[in-house]
Parts: sequence; structure tokens; C-alpha cells
Amino acid sequence: MDTASQSLPAETVDAYLRRIGVEGPAGADSETLRELQQRHLLSVPFENLSIHLGENLVLEDKPLLDKVVGARRGGFCYELNGAFAALLRGLGFGVTLFQARVYKGDGQLGIPYDHLSLCVETADGTGPWLADVGFGDHCHYPLLLEERGDQSDPAGTFRIAEAPYGDLDVLRDGKPQFRLDRRPRQLADFEAGAWYHRTSPASHFTQKLVCSRLTDEGRITLSGRRLVTTAHGERTERELGGDAEVLSAYRDHFGVELDRVPEVRKPRAGDAAQYGGE
Repeated sequence: MDTASQSLPAETVDAYLRRIGVEGPAGADSETLRELQQRHLLSVPFENLSIHLGENLVLEDKPLLDKVVGARRGGFCYELNGAFAALLRGLGFGVTLFQARVYKGDGQLGIPYDHLSLCVETADGTGPWLADVGFGDHCHYPLLLEERGDQSDPAGTFRIAEAPYGDLDVLRDGKPQFRLDRRPRQLADFEAGAWYHRTSPASHFTQKLVCSRLTDEGRITLSGRRLVTTAHGERTERELGGDAEVLSAYRDHFGVELDRVPEVRKPRAGDAAQYGGE
């Protein structure tokens, strides 16, 4: 496990814990890891707003922490799990980055480095655990990486299954979510995947806006100007009106302060040809 990455200053660790509403974990054990993952999902939104606001993405600890902790923003998998890895290491957990390919709607796998997930070792020796705060609507708690039976979670029944070439498939309620490659990676290895998802017309991140987080009752998502709330299994949708109402929704529901409403950016000239589109 990679514990050699930057050791976070105590004040940065404390600020991160305040960001997610956690008061002083006692140690790097499995119960603390469970609390950290759930609180992260409740507090830090999964969002792709930077893509459409023209903001830069730097896959290094400091810029990621500046965004998630300092600016109180969210991000997508590379940002959220990248920042979470830095926090875990700062608390004494052993962390290894895994790359994964996400299963698409047609059952095919996406690009390499499609997703970043975390293998976490705890001081109580109960793991290793698969931790993830960057897959949107996913498990609330870490999964035991070596367990091959069903693992119950508030989000459903999860299973980790053997796949070809030593990889692992992560399934939710019997449906494959992503395929993990267990070779250790560095944050910089994910640059190509992040670049693809920020620029390709084929990436779903460039096609629409999303800002979403877990709630105690279910989930809340703002997609463009449509606010979707799921509470105790019941889903409601509402179209928001003017810009002021949209900005208020970002602030009130996600803690995201913006100076303008994000709008989906049109692909740049030549992007479709570059990525094999029409």
C-alpha cells in the first residue's frame, strides 16, 4: 500500500474533517473508514461543473484539496477519490489507487482509466477495503475487497467477483458497475482518462450537467435546471426558473457558491473528428 504520498499538515486534515462533518477520528480503523466514506458522500457533491465553467483540473493533492476543502466544491471520480486518498493517508490509512473501466448501458466496458477507486488498509487489519466516494449513486460504505459473497449496503446488495486477467468486477444488485485492475497506480496515471472525460463529445460528462449528493432520506440531484429529489423511495422533479433560483439551489442543497449558472459547453470544432465522431 502506498503510504508515502504527501503527509498532510494537521490543520489540513482538521479542515477536511470539518468539511465532511466528522469530529476527530481516533485512529485508522474500519469503523472510522465507514464513517468517513458515508459523511463524504453526504457532504461533498459529485459534480462536473468545472468542465462547463471552463475551470482547470490538476490531478495533484494540493489543487484537489484546495477545491474540495478550500472552495467547498465537489468533483468527479478523479477529484473526489484523489482528495479522499490524501485525507486517508493523512489519517494513517494505507491507500493504493486502482484504475477501473465502467460498464456502459450496452454492457460494454468503457475506456481504461475510466474511473479511480481506492484500496484501503486499516490499522485493525480487517481489510483491505474498496472505498469510493466518486462513483455517484453507489455503496454508502466500503466493501471488503477479498470477500466474494454478497455484501449488504443501504444502496443495495454488492458483490465483488473474479474477472479475466486477475481483474475484479464490482456488481450492484447483480448488475456489473465497473471492472477493477488491481495493479497500483499513481494519480498522474489518470490524466488521460480525465482529459478524455473533460473534452470528448463521447463522454457523458461533456453532454450534460450534474451535481448530486447522498442525503439522509435518499438523494438530491441538480441536472441543468431540473432538481430531482428522492426521499424514502419517492422521486420528485421540479424545473427551476431564473438564474437566481438555480444559483440558490446550488448553494442551499450542495453548498456550492457560483457567480454564474453553468451551461453545457458545445464541443469545440474538430473534437468529434478527433474522437471518431461524425
